[in-house]
Amino acid sequence: MPLEKRIGEVFKQLRVDANLTLAELSVGAGVSSAMLSRIENGMATASLDSLERLCLALGIGLSDLFKRIDRKKGTAQLVKRSEQMEVVRVGTKYGYTYKLLSYDKGPKKLFDPFFIAMDKKSQSYPRFSHPGTEFIYMLQGRVEYRFGEFTYLLEPGDAFTFSGDVVHGPEKLLDETAKFLSIIFYGE
Repeated sequence: MPLEKRIGEVFKQLRVDANLTLAELSVGAGVSSAMLSRIENGMATASLDSLERLCLALGIGLSDLFKRIDRKKGTAQLVKRSEQMEVVRVGTKYGYTYKLLSYDKGPKKLFDPFFIAMDKKSQSYPRFSHPGTEFIYMLQGRVEYRFGEFTYLLEPGDAFTFSGDVVHGPEKLLDETAKFLSIIFYGE
């Protein structure tokens, strides 16, 4: 959508939200009603001076106007179940299965989301330590989870967040299998 049209839509919405008529806003901003109508309809390009006067009359700053018209250019990624990559991590040699749920992170790795499954076949429980913050959401099974010198009981529906640089990992599997989501956030 052209810039003039986006600016016009923002001004019209702000005017309507303020319960003002075209004539009332035009008097307050010192812009003719005809010109204001053309700006709102995206048919005229307002000067910076006119933009500033309209913003002042509506009680916002120019920077607020530009934030409202800025195009959002986010990204999205869908990784279908069949496309989720099984990856090798430290726990793999202990019988854990890791599926990486997202892997297109752009220029800087911000997080790693995993689906993890473990079962009683693994009698050895590794310890982990890594930068960032880890979030675990239990889906199935019960696990006693070690964090430093403390142990926590994690059950389905529980959410557990902790500093990754403290030694941590499953202490004891209380059911035949356990499944959980683990998301490691690396931060800035």
